[in-house]
Amino acid sequence: MKKAALINSEMSHSIASLGHTDMLVVADAGLPIPVGTKRIDLALTNGIPSFFDTLKVVLTEMYIEKVIVAEEMLKNSPAMYDKIKTLLETTPIEIIPHADFKERTRLARVIVRTGEFTPYANIILVSGAWGFGL
Repeated sequence: MKKAALINSEMSHSIASLGHTDMLVVADAGLPIPVGTKRIDLALTNGIPSFFDTLKVVLTEMYIEKVIVAEEMLKNSPAMYDKIKTLLETTPIEIIPHADFKERTRLARVIVRTGEFTPYANIILVSGAWGFGL
């Protein structure tokens, strides 16, 4: 049996398959997922699983070089942004318009859909090289 926090086999395999600069998105329930992008749908109902709980578990398995969030998160969900900043500590955060964020998701290797209903609770995690990032 696996000993780490992440026990979802599809997510574990997806993270293990990432290379340097590949992107994984942790998304709220409403983010449009581009056709052809791998979707791991964890959403069960409003808030389950939460964006933040999902993000914390993903970060136990993945080296992060930087993250990308939509600038609309800062205005519409500032508490969520503050939690992300606290969790990521010194990891660089790139802030872009939501329209550009949605375009960037087309480049992601996988999008993990949560049950989160908080507006703009989406983050792109850019995979780092071994030993860098979280």
